[in-house]
Amino acid sequence: MKIEKVGVVGCGLMGSGIAEVAAKAGFDVVVREVSEEFIEAGRKRIEKSLARAVDKGKLEPKDRNDTLARLDFSIDLAGLAECDLVIEAIVESMEAKNELFSTLDGLCGSETIFASNTSSLTITDMAAATKRPDRVVGLHFFNPVPVMKLVEVVRTIATSDDAFDAAFSFAKDLGKQPIAAKDNSGFVVNLLLVPYMLDAIRHLERGVASVEDIDRAMTLGLGYPMGPFTLCDFVGIDTLYRISEIMFDEYREERYAPPPLLKRIVSMGRYGKKAGKGFYDWSGERPKPLAL
Repeated sequence: MKIEKVGVVGCGLMGSGIAEVAAKAGFDVVVREVSEEFIEAGRKRIEKSLARAVDKGKLEPKDRNDTLARLDFSIDLAGLAECDLVIEAIVESMEAKNELFSTLDGLCGSETIFASNTSSLTITDMAAATKRPDRVVGLHFFNPVPVMKLVEVVRTIATSDDAFDAAFSFAKDLGKQPIAAKDNSGFVVNLLLVPYMLDAIRHLERGVASVEDIDRAMTLGLGYPMGPFTLCDFVGIDTLYRISEIMFDEYREERYAPPPLLKRIVSMGRYGKKAGKGFYDWSGERPKPLAL
């Protein structure tokens, strides 16, 4: 199957990035959002990202203009009817994703592939909400999408070889490096990363070392680009908490259970860098560790 027209549902941080890289790679892209306000915000995010690439000499002005010309925005799901591939990048809720795919099932052609950008929910449960479980895959991109090379391509026990191969080739056509992953909660990266971040929080609770020293230990001792608490703040404390709850519900293993401190920080609205505060205060020139 040859994918030519791509639909992206959701134009937030991840959706806008997916739409951008798809349009940049030469695909016609239809982006659907629930309101004109969200569409405008997503459009500006894409324009800003492309402008930054031009300023850095990584993209020619003509290529930027061509990329923008391939993007079509809509508040109507019917605008996705002619797409060969539809990727959802909406809220991390199984109910919301299943409702979306069930509706798209009646709009799109029988050969259209449905893909989810979920980072923790199982693709099988989404496929079961459609009449085309053999055409449902996971395409998990990483933030920021225009920069990060990895895409986890996830197949369920029902995914056909044709659909999986088409999704895998699509990721390659975007200039990404795809890997094949089994449909388990967290796939490959979060399966290993989430326990690492949660363990750091548990050791902080136990008084092993301070936020700064644990971060410093992992960057200077192991060469990690950032420590676990800085990473938590970049990922989003609320996002980590939600993902850990989903994964604990799936595996019932203590290493995926959110520590009490994580829950308290979320309750205080300290969601990380996006909120200005998490494990660190990000309001100044340099982040400062906060009292816990």
